[in-house]
Amino acid sequence: MTTVMNRPIRVLVAKVGLDGHDRGAKIIATALRDAGMEVIYTGLRQTPEMVVNAALQEDVDAIGISILSGAHMTVFPRILELMKEKQMHDVLLTGGGIIPDDDMKALQQLGVGKLFAPGTPVSEIAIYIQEWTIEHRKF
Repeated sequence: MTTVMNRPIRVLVAKVGLDGHDRGAKIIATALRDAGMEVIYTGLRQTPEMVVNAALQEDVDAIGISILSGAHMTVFPRILELMKEKQMHDVLLTGGGIIPDDDMKALQQLGVGKLFAPGTPVSEIAIYIQEWTIEHRKF
């Protein structure tokens, strides 16, 4: 079990917007669970507000957004804005999907964590979340 302060790392996995393809998100959610994390999967068609509210209610360590719709330059900044409003400064915002390299770099400059392209080994994603959480999460 992947733990921090004697509890499992908690990750919220979400699909934001009208993107109806959730196979990748479900694969990631299962892989993170298999890595010992507690995963909350919100399902399809979430708004940034719904994601941040769920993350607050579930007291997660990380939010993972799966996005294939091309709306990443709108979705990630909006979620970051809401996280700042709610003072969620020690929660990781990460994700993956179809995101061009230049956009990944721009989002990371805004404060988004590492973003993952299709085909990334799920173990790499789990290790990143675990290491980030251990280093940054305040308890």
